Amino acid sequence: MTVVIGFEGSANKIGIGIIRDGEVLSNPRRTYITPPGQGFLPSDTARHHRAVVLTVLQEALQQAGLTPADIDCVAYTKGPGMGAPLLTLALVARTVAQLWGRPLVGVNHCIGHVEMGRLITQAHNPTVLYVSGGNTQVIAYSERRYRIFGETIDIAVGNCLDRFARVIKISNDPSPGYNIEQMAKRGSRYVELPYTVKGMDVSFSGILSFIEEAANKMLASAECSAEDLCFSLQETLFSMLVEITERAMAHCGSQEVLIVGGVGCNLRLQEMMGVMCKERGAKLFATDERFCIDNGAMIAQAGWEMFRSGQVTELQDSWITQRYRTDEVEVTWRD
Repeated sequence: MTVVIGFEGSANKIGIGIIRDGEVLSNPRRTYITPPGQGFLPSDTARHHRAVVLTVLQEALQQAGLTPADIDCVAYTKGPGMGAPLLTLALVARTVAQLWGRPLVGVNHCIGHVEMGRLITQAHNPTVLYVSGGNTQVIAYSERRYRIFGETIDIAVGNCLDRFARVIKISNDPSPGYNIEQMAKRGSRYVELPYTVKGMDVSFSGILSFIEEAANKMLASAECSAEDLCFSLQETLFSMLVEITERAMAHCGSQEVLIVGGVGCNLRLQEMMGVMCKERGAKLFATDERFCIDNGAMIAQAGWEMFRSGQVTELQDSWITQRYRTDEVEVTWRD
């Protein structure tokens, strides 16, 4: 049996998870939460990660009931992500690998999400919608690559939601996207927003600019409520995502959809995608917040797949990169 420990810290979550042949042994996580109306800066986020990383590492080993001698490989997030937090976790992973005398594997963050989703849901060969604070992509596997069929041409869907949350001063605890989702459930009036699909790609920056400008005026005049704006924004953004996912399914002849990434645990997005899948006679696969939101186990799982297929990252090559596309990785562990 192969045991892999994974270090994730590409944004405001820090997680360390341990996987043994497809079994999640532990997956503790911490989140850097800022006051309402504020985002998180790379330097402050890295400082948070440095303060808690050894505690989370100890928790991961204790929850799994393992010692360093039981670990076969150390995996870490190579990118994409925020530079300072990525570097913090990479340094810890390098140090641990050398102290324990174990091989190191650098993992693409996006591939970590996909492989974790495949493991948990047992989806066979799905069209993947990857939606998070930093990424929005429609992906399908073909000939040793995860091919990107469509993506955002500007900001990610999660970033759009987070930045709107700052405009109306929604709490960042546990996350702005979750709090928007709860407020949207109480919204009843749909406010028409720009709908921007360009072929297989989407654009969210114009929608954000529009709603940022309109929000204060509409709320001040009581034309609509904050809940109505949350509802309208979700419905518009998610409709765009369902449209490009369905088009990719038609192109690939796919009968499975897998939603991964932090925004993927939004139940309204899952519901809308489920309606589309039902109409096509397809199956929808999704996970909950334990595995949708950034976590260490997803890096461990992708690292497990890579290590078992013979991939190892030499120490001199164990750098990080903020730009690391999903389709740059050769997928040596799939037929």
